[in-house]
Amino acid sequence: MDYLGSRPGEETGTMKVFKENIYALTGLERPAGAAGTLTAYVPEGPAMPLVAKRTRPAVLILPGGAYAWCSPREAEPVAMRFCARGWAAFVLEYSCAPHRFPTSLREAAAAMAYIRKTAPENGIDPHMAAAVGFSAGGHLCGTLGTMYDCPEVRDIAPAEAVRPDALGLCYPVAVSWGPTHEDSFENISGGDRALRARLSLEKLVRPDMPPTFLWHTRDDNAVPSRNSVLTAAALSEQGVRYALHIYDHGRHGVSTGDVVTNPDFDVPDLSWDVAGWPEALIRFFEETGLRVHDEEVAR
Repeated sequence: MDYLGSRPGEETGTMKVFKENIYALTGLERPAGAAGTLTAYVPEGPAMPLVAKRTRPAVLILPGGAYAWCSPREAEPVAMRFCARGWAAFVLEYSCAPHRFPTSLREAAAAMAYIRKTAPENGIDPHMAAAVGFSAGGHLCGTLGTMYDCPEVRDIAPAEAVRPDALGLCYPVAVSWGPTHEDSFENISGGDRALRARLSLEKLVRPDMPPTFLWHTRDDNAVPSRNSVLTAAALSEQGVRYALHIYDHGRHGVSTGDVVTNPDFDVPDLSWDVAGWPEALIRFFEETGLRVHDEEVAR
């Protein structure tokens, strides 16, 4: 592990950053050419005189990229937004085409189990581990939150270690039929029509899945907003706690919606409130019980 800004175990208020391969961490058999790189960003504070110990939530971040690649714009910049609120963040570079289901889901399941297993050494509450995904990564996030006990991942860890405590689906590729993102479903299914139908998120929604936050822009012309709307309708029908935000204007893949991740086009061309989605999502997670806890020093 490589630590940046502090030494292991040193409470300095800085951050440790390290990369690991999920296959080396878990001992799972690695398919030829598989990715599975996990990058961790763990704040090491607090450097505060009246706080003895800080326990923090964690988030597993799954970038988009049509299951063809993993976008860096939806990786570290998103992690930094969570770290700024005291969360530990883990970005997974998962395997994409020609790898198909269930390779990326197995990697995400192993990553979530690893986050919980190593929670004590990173100051993380193992019962406060969320997952957030973007576009095709939103689909992967949704399958992680609904298929955590499916046959394809049962050998990795018990369901309770794999199931996230909350989900964030950001302009997700979700519905496999009608207007959707064809490349994403073709890449994850390998053209298998039965598998494609099985992986449609609105069909996977179940009553015992985690609370879910969804957001989209109305005029997304790459992944239509119906993907989030139909998924939200399924969540409602199953009695799952959820929040849905449809912003009026903004192209697909805006990530954090600010100049950090959108230097190549006019950010004000977005609806003014798009850039507020990280705060809205973190507030939703906090309302479901995922929040930083400080242990005060006795005076």
